[in-house]
Amino acid sequence: MRTLFTSLLLLALFINPLLAQERPIEIEDERNNNRLSLYAINKNLQDFDVIVYVNGTGFRQRAGKPRAVRVPARSRVEVSSLIIERDQEPKYEYTLEVHEELSRRSLVKEAELIRIQPKWPLTIYKPTLCTTNCDTLISALDESPYLYTLTEIDAYPKVREQLSKLIVGGEERLDEMDTPIVMMAGKMYLTLSTYDEVMSAMEELE
Repeated sequence: MRTLFTSLLLLALFINPLLAQERPIEIEDERNNNRLSLYAINKNLQDFDVIVYVNGTGFRQRAGKPRAVRVPARSRVEVSSLIIERDQEPKYEYTLEVHEELSRRSLVKEAELIRIQPKWPLTIYKPTLCTTNCDTLISALDESPYLYTLTEIDAYPKVREQLSKLIVGGEERLDEMDTPIVMMAGKMYLTLSTYDEVMSAMEELE
């Protein structure tokens, strides 16, 4: 049975503090029988080479200097595998080296693609008459790297009531809208109907 294991002590040190990465590489561990796998989570839109140095008790690991593992953009990749010793509770700490300059010698392993949060949390409200415009935007977002929240207004009367108070024209305007209502960073947009328009507006937010 596969279970998620959280160590008692985690220590992350990024050797190169001048990296261009916007979000730190995260380490997640997963236990499967007597094996504890460490995965690097890359929530950036660029690839990195990652080396993880692990120290601790209650486990064995491969001898020798760890090799760099390629962690592609927005992916989850196993970077270390520990063998848990019999009747032991593993405790470990780790140090990371993260390199934006990619090496031909880095290991290329199977990568699990993940969705990531955009620069600002994104919510799409779909009015009743918004069909083509909303469907086009939603399809594009579904194919994008980004997570977002979709709310169909008619399914949530309280949301509809709140939105009608925020929009000039109230419920009458809401009933006539054929474009999505986009919320980012506490701001409401009523005229964005394409993925490119939403991304452009997001980049302009401070």
